Amino acid sequence: MKQKQILGFIAAAIGLLLVPLVLQNFGNAWVRIADMALLYVLLALGLNIVVGFAGLLDLGYVAFFAIGAYMYGLMASPHLVETFPAIAAMFPEGMHTPIWLVIPLAAGLAGLFGILLGAPTLRLRGDYLAIVTLGFGEIIRVFMNNLDHPVNITNGPKGLGQIDSLHVFGLDLGKKLMIGEYEIASVSLYYYLFLSLVLVSILVCHRLELSRVGRAWMAIREDEIAAKAMGINTRNLKLMAFGMGATFGGVSGAMFASFQGFISPESFSLMESVMIVAMVVLGGIGHLPGVILGAVLLSALPEVLRYVAGPLQSLTDGRLDASILRQLLVAVAMISIMLLRPRGLWPSPDHGKSLNNKA
Repeated sequence: MKQKQILGFIAAAIGLLLVPLVLQNFGNAWVRIADMALLYVLLALGLNIVVGFAGLLDLGYVAFFAIGAYMYGLMASPHLVETFPAIAAMFPEGMHTPIWLVIPLAAGLAGLFGILLGAPTLRLRGDYLAIVTLGFGEIIRVFMNNLDHPVNITNGPKGLGQIDSLHVFGLDLGKKLMIGEYEIASVSLYYYLFLSLVLVSILVCHRLELSRVGRAWMAIREDEIAAKAMGINTRNLKLMAFGMGATFGGVSGAMFASFQGFISPESFSLMESVMIVAMVVLGGIGHLPGVILGAVLLSALPEVLRYVAGPLQSLTDGRLDASILRQLLVAVAMISIMLLRPRGLWPSPDHGKSLNNKA
């Protein structure tokens, strides 16, 4: 059995490594879809800590995505140098933040904001918690949209451009790599960076799930009053869940800013938060393989349906807008799946059954 598992892991690893090299033969657009799917997996894993493990409904998770993206955008673009003479004097060659500083800063800043969000919401549950977190997400987006006067910090609705690509071990991920006569596109290089971050995140989430902290989160999710009666410090553990989940969003946001080279408040709308929650719920709440499956499907499905919406639009002589039609098809697919599989596509096994299997 172990040999089969090892062979399966090796086959999966080889497959994941070959994905961008195969896809780039069909065009870089397909590799970009794979890149964005990995970023959404990272976001869904972070939200799963808050929603899946701790049972705290967070509808403002996109705020941490925005915080990470704007942090990197400000520290790796000419905006601050051009706006503030003092910063220009400190960095005469411009601010070019290395990746080894970007990831800890993005994780730390987003984690801090996660704790700040969690602190005033400790007494809230269910719908009330969802409304407050939703408001937090919108507040961050509105701030990003309006912090261009009286002091221009975020450049407002115009967004931040000319953001540096990331450099890893001297390799510029924004430029293609030539190995002999074989070309590896920039989007494929980003794929490998995002894949490594996702694998590290899966390992962290898996270890958290099996730890005492993870079991305490699940106890809070099932019955907070009973958990408190058993001596679990629910206040600290809730704050830890918000903070830990937010770090994933911050790192993903920084990677997104570097990958796109441009960010604006429009990229961090309420719809993004709803989609990330849908990924967690659709895949299987609290179950890591299910969350990954839900993130990959929901991030790739709208792009794949682009090829279905086009012919349907031509059949109606252009009376149906292709983008609206795609959203309709995604909604129909989600409703169908949730009716057929109410616990998600890949739900977590029952706790009693899993214990019996281990025994």
